[in-house]
Amino acid sequence: MQTFIEQSISNTPDGQEAERILRSCVHCGFCTATCPTYQLLGDELDGPRGRIYLIKSMLEGETTTNKTMQHLDRCLTCRACETTCPSGVEYGKLLDIGRQHVEAKISRPWHQGLFRFLILQTLPYKKRFNFLLKLGGVVRVCLPAKIKMMLPEYSGQGTNKNIKEHARKVILFSGCVQPALAPGINQSVIKVLDALGVSVIEVEQEQCCGALSQHLTAAEQATSFMRHNIDAYWPLIEQGVEAIVVSASGCGVHIKEYGYLLREDEDYAEKAAKISELTKDISEFVTGCELDKITLHSPKDVAFQSPCTLQHGQKLNGVTEALLARLGFSLKPVADAHLCCGSAGVYSLLQEEISGQLQKNKIEKLMHNQPEMILTANIGCLKHLQEKSPVPVKHWIEEVAALMN
Repeated sequence: MQTFIEQSISNTPDGQEAERILRSCVHCGFCTATCPTYQLLGDELDGPRGRIYLIKSMLEGETTTNKTMQHLDRCLTCRACETTCPSGVEYGKLLDIGRQHVEAKISRPWHQGLFRFLILQTLPYKKRFNFLLKLGGVVRVCLPAKIKMMLPEYSGQGTNKNIKEHARKVILFSGCVQPALAPGINQSVIKVLDALGVSVIEVEQEQCCGALSQHLTAAEQATSFMRHNIDAYWPLIEQGVEAIVVSASGCGVHIKEYGYLLREDEDYAEKAAKISELTKDISEFVTGCELDKITLHSPKDVAFQSPCTLQHGQKLNGVTEALLARLGFSLKPVADAHLCCGSAGVYSLLQEEISGQLQKNKIEKLMHNQPEMILTANIGCLKHLQEKSPVPVKHWIEEVAALMN
C-alpha cells in the first residue's frame, strides 16, 4: 500500500510504525471473512480493511470525522484479522495509533468522555474497584441485571493451605479486577502449580497491566502502570524466577507486548523486553510441566471458549484445548471458534448492542453439542458468557483444581 503520511507525523515513532504496517497491506480483503463486526454489520468500514483505509486517510491529512471515530470504536481489537492475514499486517498496533490520533482530532460527546474517564479511574485500581464492588453488594437489589452479573459470587474458597516451598519459582500476575470478581482463579493456579512442584510469588506492589488504558487511548496511564510493574518485578527477576505466569489472557497478551510498547524508552526498553520474554499464559506454562503429577476425578464434557487474546493475540490457539484433552476432558467441537464473544475488555460496556449479539451467537455455538460446562481462559469472557449461559462457565484452571486429588 502506497502511503503519503503527513510530514508532521512521518518522522515520529508512531508515523514510522504506521507507515511500516500500512505498506504491508495488499488490500486482499481476506480479513473481512473473519471480522466479527463486518460479519454483523456488513459495512466495509466496520472491517479491518476499511478501518485501515480510514487510519491511512487520517494520517495523510484528510478530513477526520465522527464517523472515523465511530468505526474505530466499533472494532473489538480481537485481532482475528491478524490470524487470517496472509501478509502479516499488524493491525492491532496500527489501530492503537489510529485511535490515539483520532482522539486528538475529534471531541467526543461529553457523556461518552465522562464514562470512559470513570472507567479509567476505577477498573484499573484494585482498591477503588473493590470498594465499588462492596458498595454494589450493599445496594445489589437496586442494580440492573447486567451489573449484578458482574458482582462476585463468593464460593468460600480461601487461601490455599499446606503449600510447599519449591525450588522452581514463578511470579503470578494477579490482575486488577480478577482477584475481586473471581478470587478462586488465582487460588487454583497456586494449587495446580504446587502439585507440579512450582512455588508462586504474588507481588503486592503490582498494578494493572495497562491494557485497558492502552486501548482507551490513555497512553500515559498505561506507560505508568507498565513501568511500575517492571520495577516491582525486577528484583525477583534478578533472583532468578523462571516466568511471569498470567491466568487472564487479556493481561497476558499485553504484558507480552511490554517490550514493543516501551521500545523507545531508554530507561525501560531492555527490562521491558525481558519481562515480555518471561511472560507465559498459565496453559503455556503448565503444558511444559510433568502432567503425570496431576490426576483428575471424573472430568466433564466441556466446550472451550478460546479468548481472542489467547488465540489471536498470544498465538496459542489449540494449546489449552490440547492440555485439557491430555488431562482427560472430553471437548465438544465449537463452530466459528475464531469469532469473539463480545466481551473485549470494556467493549461490552461501550458497545452494548454489538456485544450482546456476539454474546448470543457465541453461546449458541458453544451449546450446540450440549456440553456440561463452558471453560474459558479470561476473566472478561467468563463474566460476559455467565450472563446468558444455560450451563456453568468457569476458568479452566479452576475446574482442573476442583477435580484434583
